[in-house]
Amino acid sequence: MNTIHWTDKALRQARKIKDKAVRARLFDETQSLRDFPNCAGIKRLTDHAHSYRLRVGDYRVFFEFDGGVKVIFIEEVKKRDEHTY
Repeated sequence: MNTIHWTDKALRQARKIKDKAVRARLFDETQSLRDFPNCAGIKRLTDHAHSYRLRVGDYRVFFEFDGGVKVIFIEEVKKRDEHTY
């Protein structure tokens, strides 16, 4: 079981999402990361500032995984557009 840690930046970005249903779904979906790497919607990124992304509808949650300590650091939450990657 992994521990999930949100950075201040990621929390601010998530709280800016106006649609409460989307925001709730985002927080619910990130809880699935406790079972990482056995969860859906995850992609390992190459040539990007962060190692992994979780797809939640039109939003992407970028995160890092420290396999030794089993901590997931959620770094950013961005709406999917041409500038996301």
